[in-house]
Amino acid sequence: MSVFTDRFCFLLAVVLYGVSAVYSVLLWRRGFREDNRLLYALLATGAALHTLAMFLRGFSLERCPINNLFEAAMFISWTIVASYLVIGAFRRLRFLGAFASPLLFAAGVFALFPMLDHKGPKPEFVHGWESLHAALILLAYGAFGLSAVAALMYLAQEHDLKFDKARAMFALMPPIQRLERVTSALLMAGFGLLTAGLAVGAWWLQRERGYFLSDDPKIVWSAVVWGAYLTLLLLRGRFGSHGRRFAWGVIGTFAFVVLTFWGTNLPSPIHHP
Repeated sequence: MSVFTDRFCFLLAVVLYGVSAVYSVLLWRRGFREDNRLLYALLATGAALHTLAMFLRGFSLERCPINNLFEAAMFISWTIVASYLVIGAFRRLRFLGAFASPLLFAAGVFALFPMLDHKGPKPEFVHGWESLHAALILLAYGAFGLSAVAALMYLAQEHDLKFDKARAMFALMPPIQRLERVTSALLMAGFGLLTAGLAVGAWWLQRERGYFLSDDPKIVWSAVVWGAYLTLLLLRGRFGSHGRRFAWGVIGTFAFVVLTFWGTNLPSPIHHP
């Protein structure tokens, strides 16, 4: 059997994410006064291996590879790095990689724990509508993750403007106002994807089981997450909430998603019949 498997390719990608995370520390210490081309190249190479791993897993299972915790974590981190590669094509936005790298490395190390890659006898999300629902939801989480990264950068830049103005002036980062707009745009994109994914899921439940709402833990949790992000957008759009409070809200909400996702997914009868 070939050692060039999906897990091995993903392991190589995680190693590159780790190298980029170490390099990111140097960028932070130097105040981002250097171009981030090397960081972008490291993440692009890691993303190529990451994509290959997903294709190998998908072809081997003949389905969308989001059946267990390993595959879901691999998919979420892929959406983050893929989104970064598009955004990072603009030189002034490559700084996001310095914050995305540690996140990708941590998610990759977590995903590689053997007990997370459990292959059950009956695959989930096999059918088209279920796969579309899962893909939209996971893409939304990727956008929310990048939004949290931009919010972290906003807080770092705000700190420099207050306590180290010279560092903020010479850093290769966008103005703080642009960081806030990037955070908001990514949040809106993620909310749109989340809404579409939940709508597809509700339609599928109505067609297959005769109802579109229940007290299933994952459905209740998804409604809470949707309401939390809607609240953030309303506070931002209608009530002018911005600055540190908005940034911390984005970071805190994404942290809640990451910490509670599988705690509600595992006991869900709908997702684990």
